[in-house]
Amino acid sequence: MDFPVIKKASYILVNTPDMVLHDGTTQTVELEANKDSEYLKELPKHIRSFEDVVAYAPNQTYIGNMTPEELNLRKRPWHNENVEGANRFGKFGEIMPQKEFYGVMKLADTFDLVLLEKAFTESVKEELSKHPLLKDKVQDIKEGVEQSEIQALVDNHVAVGLYQNDELVGCVKRAHEYDKNLSAHVLLENLSTKASGVVALMNLFKDNDINPDDVEYIIECSEEAIGDMNQRGGGNLAKSVGEVVGLKNASGIDMRGFCAGPSHSLINAAALVKSGIYKNVVVVAGGCTAKLGMNGKSHVEKNLPALEDCLGGFAVLISENDGVNPIIRTDVAGRHTIGHGASPQAVLEALVLEPLEKAGLKITDINKFAPEMQTPDITEPAGAGDVPTQNYKMIGALAVKKGQLERKELMNFVKDHGYPGFAPTQGHIPSGVPVIGHGRDSILNGDMDNFMIIGKGSLFLGRMTNLFDGVSIVVEKNSGDMGSDAGVSKEEVKSMVADAMKDFAAYLMNN
Repeated sequence: MDFPVIKKASYILVNTPDMVLHDGTTQTVELEANKDSEYLKELPKHIRSFEDVVAYAPNQTYIGNMTPEELNLRKRPWHNENVEGANRFGKFGEIMPQKEFYGVMKLADTFDLVLLEKAFTESVKEELSKHPLLKDKVQDIKEGVEQSEIQALVDNHVAVGLYQNDELVGCVKRAHEYDKNLSAHVLLENLSTKASGVVALMNLFKDNDINPDDVEYIIECSEEAIGDMNQRGGGNLAKSVGEVVGLKNASGIDMRGFCAGPSHSLINAAALVKSGIYKNVVVVAGGCTAKLGMNGKSHVEKNLPALEDCLGGFAVLISENDGVNPIIRTDVAGRHTIGHGASPQAVLEALVLEPLEKAGLKITDINKFAPEMQTPDITEPAGAGDVPTQNYKMIGALAVKKGQLERKELMNFVKDHGYPGFAPTQGHIPSGVPVIGHGRDSILNGDMDNFMIIGKGSLFLGRMTNLFDGVSIVVEKNSGDMGSDAGVSKEEVKSMVADAMKDFAAYLMNN
């Protein structure tokens, strides 16, 4: 079969320590409920430096400076030992400091909603002038404003503040006096998602090995919906991100599915390319400010660093088969249907067992599985355990149940077919897609034949249904066979049709 391929992937993190304190939902709700909260007084003592964030092993793995296998060899908890010689720039992307990110937010601001203080603006421009991808866009950052103007807007609740080292350096204004969907808080969330998506997408093109003009469609799959009071989720972050990056030939749409959104988007992108509608489709997502410090109370209580201090982002390019890059097996796609039920076993049967059995494959035929890839340093202190390992155990148990694996081999299955979690708890970000970059490299290097991406979503969070959700897809080594489904090329099909038409015309002439 002529399958679409994963041509490239990028991954970025944005370290936002002040946003943890001022914009994470756990903190904003705590402030509203208890202004004298001991937790809020204690939390600033647990904020990591940018250097510590860069040197955190899972973060180095996320941006491609370490492999998951190398991460697995390190002693946990990983926050106890920094990576020596850690670099903020990696094979797949980068870790951006908050100060630079405020500059990108201003770059991404079409309606002059982001205001930065004058001296701070000049300092940001100086920093971004050294950035390999953003230095040519520094001139597009507008001049800053007086500190007094920013302070007045925040004091009058017309804007929410942007802080650096807990000092007010800017703000995001509301866009409408009465529309809550265009309130300052919501627009801060949306602009943060947009700006981090911009950074991810720019990193996809950083090596100049892909022409942005060749991208025809963008699917944006973060967790934030944008719109106004008359159309709350109307969109379109996809085109707004593409506009900043310069994808002038692309159209696009937003796709939402809670944590399963990226996997849904990947499958849809593959289908669009497979059908021939588009040759190159980008799937992109920015981060979610609401999830910053989400488990902060548990971390502070256990005297740990507040590890949820980064916005996550990624971008993946899906293209026509080139005979080289790993293919997306559109014929091996799992889906959790309305009738499947919400038990963990039922979910994994739907997403793993059923599509593989339909394709004549066993669970053990898949080299690596990529379910929810949250960093266990974050989730274990909060009582959620090691989420990826839990998934691997359940998948292995299915293999045992089906007679594909000996019970005594279960723990070896977890080790051999799983990766350690290395992604931030940004909801959509850990759900399957972090493995694409490393998995693609492993396949191209000949170290692996395939892997399965598994995305899950909690639809009940929207209070419209109690249903669960999930989809999965298999990525595998490219055989180099770029023929059609029947093993006949498109040109051969055209030739056969032409010959048939000639024969039919001759028949008419003679009869």
